[in-house]
Amino acid sequence: MRSRRFSNKPPADLCSEWTADDGIDPRLQPRGAGAKVSNRKSLQLCRQVEHAMCFALEGELLRDLSVKSVVPAPDSSRLLVTLVFHGLDSVTTPEILASLHGCYAKLRAEIAASIHRKKTPELTFHVIKSEPEA
Repeated sequence: MRSRRFSNKPPADLCSEWTADDGIDPRLQPRGAGAKVSNRKSLQLCRQVEHAMCFALEGELLRDLSVKSVVPAPDSSRLLVTLVFHGLDSVTTPEILASLHGCYAKLRAEIAASIHRKKTPELTFHVIKSEPEA
């Protein structure tokens, strides 16, 4: 009995140019390359830290901050937290960073309580001042 599978050669008159994927059954081709993320756990940790930071920022200067992003820098043992300041223009970035470093232990304790890991990652901060809307 003859096989019902496609033969190795595609019919000759179906295309004008031959390419590498001609004659391959589409069901047998590999799926898209973006299906697997290599650092899934690191990205999951970043989302958890971002969520915890949103609730942990309280105080005179820190209440005007919003979390823009959290990314591993260089790996998941240290995270770069990018914050946007929406407060007064008279407040300088070094004052904001000094306030953040003043409550660094409290922030890490809040993060440690919200994530389920053996070690809490170190945090580094980057502050961006928001542009006034016209």
